[in-house]
Amino acid sequence: MKTSPGYLNAQQRQLLHQLARSWLWRSELPTWLLIITVYGGWFATLIHWQTLGLLPATLLLIWFTAWYMSLQHELIHGHPTRWPRVNQLFGMLPLAVWYPFGLYRDSHLAHHRNHTLTEPDDDPETYYFSPTRWAQLPRWQQQVIHLRNTFFGRLLIAPLLDVLGTFNAVWLALYTFNLPALVMWVLHWTMLVALFSWMAQQGFSPLWFMAAVSYPALALTKVRSFLEHQAAEEPLARSVNNEAALVWRILFLNLNYHSVHHDLPGVPWYGLRHLYLLYRESYHQRNHGFRVGGYAVWLRQFWAKPVAVNAHPGRRSEKKHD
Repeated sequence: MKTSPGYLNAQQRQLLHQLARSWLWRSELPTWLLIITVYGGWFATLIHWQTLGLLPATLLLIWFTAWYMSLQHELIHGHPTRWPRVNQLFGMLPLAVWYPFGLYRDSHLAHHRNHTLTEPDDDPETYYFSPTRWAQLPRWQQQVIHLRNTFFGRLLIAPLLDVLGTFNAVWLALYTFNLPALVMWVLHWTMLVALFSWMAQQGFSPLWFMAAVSYPALALTKVRSFLEHQAAEEPLARSVNNEAALVWRILFLNLNYHSVHHDLPGVPWYGLRHLYLLYRESYHQRNHGFRVGGYAVWLRQFWAKPVAVNAHPGRRSEKKHD
């Protein structure tokens, strides 16, 4: 599925056409270097973990695994080549353990239907529930969701809920005998067994990797997704621009400028910050002021207080017809 780009104006459209013809964007050199760095760093750390020591190696693997998940996102959006199946080859290794690339790809591309963004029945990546579903949840489950909607809760239990969601996806594929999905899962597990076998040969425990590397790496990605979208009436106001610090911008490949990314999903990661800084105030108006000065702001505001992402409020236009 392709999403039409949402240009701010004709000037921006012309600029992007010029950038697309530049040597840097055509060569995709930054993304090729990123692929080499992520894979090289991940495997080098595992091979030399005994020399590095368990704690430094674990911390490095957390970084490279979370970075790999950001790279997978870039591969989904058509980089570094114009051929999706070639890009897929760079993202299929189960370095993040829990889900196959194809599952993430299909879910994420459906998420990019901006006109249904955040809506529970249409956006597979939303954190919202339909009002009916929310009312049906037992109180203890609602309390779990409220805990997940705090900043620390997003780090601690949101990855677990995601993992449980992948198990549900496996069960659904089995129950419906969805052959393409089953093939995808079997391929993922086969590669995972091979990866864990190689890991064990290096003397690094796969169980330690799952608990002390993969889970924290998944938690890091939840920093980026915290209040990344809100259920606003206007679709353009549903994605945030987070003016994050350098280390987060590197780890998340500038996806903190999320409104820019949803407007222009084909722009490579190294172009997002340039566009945002060039049109900062225009984006501030375009997404109705949904801007934050870094993840520390969310941490201060919501470290223990849950953000109101539970029952979806719906659209005013729909309520008028009720």
